[in-house]
Amino acid sequence: MAAGTLVFLIIGGSGVAVLALALLGTELVHIGNPDVDGPISLEAIAGFAGVLGFGGAVANELLGGRTLGQVAGAAGLGALAAVPAAWLAARMSRAARNMRTDATPTRNDLVGAFGVVVTPIPSAGYGEVRVRVGGQPVKLNARAERPIALGAQIFVVEALTETSVLVETY
Repeated sequence: MAAGTLVFLIIGGSGVAVLALALLGTELVHIGNPDVDGPISLEAIAGFAGVLGFGGAVANELLGGRTLGQVAGAAGLGALAAVPAAWLAARMSRAARNMRTDATPTRNDLVGAFGVVVTPIPSAGYGEVRVRVGGQPVKLNARAERPIALGAQIFVVEALTETSVLVETY
């Protein structure tokens, strides 16, 4: 392996490592105003460096990579491949950061939910029920005016607290 190829591989590996850290949310470098993302995101820089390195390594091996001119040509080909990769990395990371999400469920979302009793509910105490809120199963403490047996189908009448409800059978 030519020395130029090894340098390109190190650049590519460093770019991939920084990209992984950037996508996991770490803030390593800020370019531009520190209060905003700046004109160039870290993901774009890391994507550029990764493709420049690996693209340059491939081009260097294909060109022979023994002379300074061949290494410079390989760097040019790597940069040519790296520009669209940097643009794509910036677009994808921006899309992931700005992705819309559903509102966080509140205790008001529990009222009217249907579920099943997973621990019998006595007349003077708490049992447990499993309901679906926002498509996710949630296990809650439950009270009822009458005892309710294990496996009975219920619906939530009132949310007493964030983790306990008043239920009835249906």
